[in-house]
Amino acid sequence: MGHPTTPSQSHFITLAKAIELTTRFRSKKELILKTEYQSQGILFSSETFNRAAIESLLNQPGCVSVRHYLGMDEDLKVRLVMVGVDSEGNDILPSVQNNNAQGTVGDIVEDGQRCPDICPPDGPLNS
Repeated sequence: MGHPTTPSQSHFITLAKAIELTTRFRSKKELILKTEYQSQGILFSSETFNRAAIESLLNQPGCVSVRHYLGMDEDLKVRLVMVGVDSEGNDILPSVQNNNAQGTVGDIVEDGQRCPDICPPDGPLNS
């Protein structure tokens, strides 16, 4: 059984906190990998998704939040996988019959612009 979500919960932090978190991650991320996996771009610094993809999740009937999972592609690169979540904390997933459909209830979002390779311009969160 899922845990109910709290849509009114504030998830906001200050810019200073965001800078602290992202700077620490960029400087330490390779340390969590075994030596043979370091410097291969396995961990990303950011991943960008277009608005339409996010809206497709949020516009699903019953969707109150978005959940991010970590996945890994065939090149061992870590990727974000996003799904809508209902008020009971359950993932909103496609049925087996609609597993190949896009733009329907149970959308699953992945395939963002991953940095590295497609990186945003330098700014306080990524320089």
